[in-house]
Amino acid sequence: MKRIRAITLTGLLLAVGCSKREAVVLGQVPAGEPRSISSIKTVAQGTAVVIDGVMVEKCPVAGCWFRLRDGTGRIKVDTRSAGFVVAGVPVNSKLTVSGKAVMDGDDVAIEALGIRY
Repeated sequence: MKRIRAITLTGLLLAVGCSKREAVVLGQVPAGEPRSISSIKTVAQGTAVVIDGVMVEKCPVAGCWFRLRDGTGRIKVDTRSAGFVVAGVPVNSKLTVSGKAVMDGDDVAIEALGIRY
């Protein structure tokens, strides 16, 4: 009896641990070919962009902005105007972000329309 329970429990753990998590979308579904962060820094303000990367930092109070990193750099992503926050998204999550390039002081940033993680 103990052996059957152990086998059943092991099977359940394997099934749950190996299942793929459903993607979560906040805002609009990102669509389009992803670009590198370094290439976004050369586009005109207001240009629609899609980027892939890892969230490396986020607003510690409200989750209204975060920083995304890919192999070419880091960029700030602002979510306020999109109507969602990333407070529940873990740092180090892989994200796809759609939005538009905007100026944030002397730096280029992304005004998000949506994210998928």
